[in-house]
This record gives sequence, structure tokens and C-alpha cells, in this order.
Amino acid sequence: MVPMLIGITIISFGVMHLAPGEPDDVVVGDMSQKSNPEARDRFRKKYGLDEPLHTQYLNWMGKIVVLDFGQSFTKDGKSVMEKIKESLPKTIVVNVLSMILIFSVAIPIGIMSATRQYSMFDKVTTVVVFIGFAVPTFWLALLLQMLFGVKLGVLPISGWHDLEFEYKKLAFSFDVEVMSTYFQYHFLRISDIGRHLILPVFVSAFGGLAGISRYMRSNMLEVIRQDYILTARAKGLKERTVIYKHAFRNALLPVITIIGFSIPGLIGGSVIFESIFAIPGMGKLFYDSVMNRNYPVIMGILVIGAILTLIGNLVADISYALADPRIRHE
Repeated sequence: MVPMLIGITIISFGVMHLAPGEPDDVVVGDMSQKSNPEARDRFRKKYGLDEPLHTQYLNWMGKIVVLDFGQSFTKDGKSVMEKIKESLPKTIVVNVLSMILIFSVAIPIGIMSATRQYSMFDKVTTVVVFIGFAVPTFWLALLLQMLFGVKLGVLPISGWHDLEFEYKKLAFSFDVEVMSTYFQYHFLRISDIGRHLILPVFVSAFGGLAGISRYMRSNMLEVIRQDYILTARAKGLKERTVIYKHAFRNALLPVITIIGFSIPGLIGGSVIFESIFAIPGMGKLFYDSVMNRNYPVIMGILVIGAILTLIGNLVADISYALADPRIRHE
């Protein structure tokens, strides 16, 4: 994992500096006007942008070793770590909920489609899955915003919580019953955030639902044709035991690999749906940083994303051993 992470940082650092435009074009002066050359020089010298590219990388890498991601180019005075700490939990919450939704829906659908091959249920889910493959995420997000937010008005279409939430918090602070107020406030807070997460979580998981259900179906179809499944049925075992105890665990192994590799897709998809739904997570922060050429924040987010991706692949490898006793034995 460590050599892989170093290789990712080298490629990302080089590609980022190959992109057109410079940070001082955005921070110091407007792109369409000539700004003070002295201000540009001071800015580049302050952040070490006047040094050779390999020197910049080594200096940055030396700070990363001690978990110092540097200072953001923005004028709010916050460090990169502070910005990531503010946005990372929101992205993790959305992605974890998306993974739970994918697991809890796609795998049962795949099993039922395989055990009821060519049935009406299998045909309907196949059509729905192919639609899921074909529909672009951003387009689906806009349609859902128009339907549930604009037309029906039942769900919020942007943000992490209601803009009136702070006013509601002040209203509760005047309540006499302190403990009652505490629970009311947090219940209101959790329910408000939950309503704002319904559409982003569904959009984030929609593509994964289609893919994982198809993989699960094809793996189950292959497993239930094996001789040991025929033997288990010949012994008189219940069909439920045959499917969920003998076939399910073996069919799950290839799916675990796909799930491990789907984590980068969820993180990358955060840039799209967090920008559309205005969720202040890492995806939105990454998009804004790219537009502003905020190199330290971009590299910080790429490193965090790379670490989460490598951990996801490691978890997939460990899950192999949990699903297959033969791997634990070896």
C-alpha cells in the first residue's frame, strides 16, 4: 500500500501542475486583467511555487509524513487539514449509507433473479438494471430535484441542513426543560439532515445497485449449477439452506472484489452529486479547489481519497477470508 500511495502522489502532483493556469492567476489577480507582478512573486515565493517541480514535491512529501497538508491558498486562513476535517465526515456518511443501500438491495435482487431465472421478476429487474446502467448520474439527480423538490415539494434539493435550522436551534434554547430541549433539538437535527440525504444517497447508490445486482445474479447462476449444490439438494436439504448457506458465500467472492473497486467510484462520484446537491463534503471542496487552482487542498483530498481506496481494497482482501474458509486455512 505504501509504494502504491507514493506512486499515486507522484502522478497526481505532476498532472496537477501540467494543468493550464496558475494559482496566482486566481488568488492574486483576475484572469482578464494584469495584476501587480510583485504581488504575484510574493505569493509564489510564500508557497514555494517558484522552486523546481521536484523540489516542491519533496517539500510537500516531507510535510505529509508528519500529517501536515500545508496551508490553503484561500483567504480564510484555514489549513488544508482543517478544511478536510470539516468536509470529510459528510462525504463518509453519504458513501457509507450508499454502500449499505447497495448491499441491502442489490445482493437480494441478484439472488432472487438467479433463483427465479427467466421469471417475470427476473425480466423486470433486468430492464430496470439496464436503465440504471444507461442513465447518467447528474441527469438523474436533476430530474429527482425537479420532481421531489420543485413539483412535489416533499424533499429538499440542496444543502446539508435547512437554512432555518439555526433559527429553530435558537427557539429551542429558550425552553425551560433543558433535557427535553436537548433531545428535541438533536431529533430535529438528525431528521433534517436525513431528509437532505435521501436524494444524494439514492443517486450515489443508483449505479452501484445496477452493477452489483447483475454481478450477483451471474455468479449465483454459475454456482447453483455446480455439483456440490446438486449434492446438497440430493441430501434433502431445504432450498433456502442450499441457496443461502452453500451457494451464497461462494457467489459472494467475486462481488467482494467489485465492491472493493467500487469505493473509488463512490469517492469520485462525490464530486458530481455533492456539487449538484450543494453538500459541503470533500467532493464539493475538491471541485472548488480545482476551479481555484488550490494545489494544497487538491493534493490533500487526493491523498485522503487514495488512502480510503487502498483501505477499501484491503478490506476486500480481508473479506475474502471471512467469506471463504479455504483462504483462511491457506
